[in-house]
Amino acid sequence: MSQAPVFAVVGHPNKGKSSIVATLSQNDAIAIALEPGTTRRSHAYPLQVDGQVLYTLVDTPGFQRPRRVLEWLEAHSVSASDRAATVAAFVTQHRGNPQFSDECELLAPLIEGAGIIYVVDGSVPYSPQHEAEMTILRWTGRPSLALINSIGDEDYGDTWQAALGQFFQVVRKFDAVRAPFEQHLSLLKAFGQLEPAWENPLETATGFLDRQRQQRRQHAATLIAQTLQQMMGYRHSRSLAEDLAASASSQNKDALASELRKNWYQHQRQREQQLRGDIQQLYQHGQLQRQEAELEWQSEHDLFSEDSRQLWGVNKGYLAGAGFGAGAIGGIGIDALTLGASFGTGALIGGIIGAAGSYFYGDRLPLPTLKIGPLRDGVKTASFGPVPDTQFGYVVLGRALNHWWHVSHRNHAGRAPLALGTTDSHWLEGLSKPDRNILHRALEKARKGKAADSSDQHKLGQVIIHAMKAYNDWELKSI
Repeated sequence: MSQAPVFAVVGHPNKGKSSIVATLSQNDAIAIALEPGTTRRSHAYPLQVDGQVLYTLVDTPGFQRPRRVLEWLEAHSVSASDRAATVAAFVTQHRGNPQFSDECELLAPLIEGAGIIYVVDGSVPYSPQHEAEMTILRWTGRPSLALINSIGDEDYGDTWQAALGQFFQVVRKFDAVRAPFEQHLSLLKAFGQLEPAWENPLETATGFLDRQRQQRRQHAATLIAQTLQQMMGYRHSRSLAEDLAASASSQNKDALASELRKNWYQHQRQREQQLRGDIQQLYQHGQLQRQEAELEWQSEHDLFSEDSRQLWGVNKGYLAGAGFGAGAIGGIGIDALTLGASFGTGALIGGIIGAAGSYFYGDRLPLPTLKIGPLRDGVKTASFGPVPDTQFGYVVLGRALNHWWHVSHRNHAGRAPLALGTTDSHWLEGLSKPDRNILHRALEKARKGKAADSSDQHKLGQVIIHAMKAYNDWELKSI
């Protein structure tokens, strides 16, 4: 790969420069403040994939006195041929001068060979100050691109487009907070048009980023599948001494059940939080704050609440259909063992049993009850879990996909807490019938504590990938 290009992100103070850098460098640790003048020194942020720097963005202070700088340049330039050298002379002469410290900081990377990304706020009108800034940048002679990043509600985009087109090689509108990933790639390709030497490195960079996104999705699917199986099959146990088990009154049993239930809930919630943390790290959202109710029993958005069941669970009809399909898959094994002599009876019976069992739990989210095992070696074991039906698995999966989707579509310039929304339809409608059957069967096996072999894990991982696509289509349709 050729030398990675460097771009200095420059412009007026507080117009979204740091937001652009944060999004395109996938770095949510970059400070983005509402107060102008927050960035006083230039900072370089390389974007690395697999240890390889694809490109570097330099966040810079904003112009403070562009018209005075331009006056100095015009007074010291003899002809158009010396303009770049005159800009360099200005930086050399005024470095250390507090009046022009910001201008020296932002111009220094350009003198060293960086390309220009000039950022303006399309929601405020064009002014003579901006024209002075653009003139100074043109004098550097560096390849240049302008981005219209609208921060407020007003729209002066057309005026800006006409003005910027006179000074910059490429002009694009780009919302650093909301632009989808495809626009990031398109913008990088546009950077490649600025300088022939940058075309191949940026073509390679977009290929890296595209593959990285696919790999992240695959990895996220594996994480979700593992979490789903672990949560479905989780059992919380405690050993009881013989005398304690024998003397346990109903009151003591209630207290024991309460203790085990509390620990079981806590484990499940922590496991869900672990998954969320892993997904956020995978997408490099280390600073992300989520806006959600604390996970308390029966709170509005709790993992075990009725609200969660209605939002992410499935109805009786779905459970019966998926249960029939999953049961039929198991029954096929019986037909195979009889070498076809059962004439498909095994699949039919398996389907009916699966449908009946699933239908029973379709309108509620049943939770485990306390179980005390037989006495063995002077000890009894009290346990709570696993869940008695698959409905819980659909709730866990729906919440996981909802979180994954918002994290994977979130730009690193976003600073608002992540709000996990609600809906009145269901994403599972986009999943194929065979996938639904495989999913349901995997949930059933996990619930019953049956170990999943490599084939089962692969199939579930593939279904989660398909579920991600179905969820994505469903979310985009509802926007």
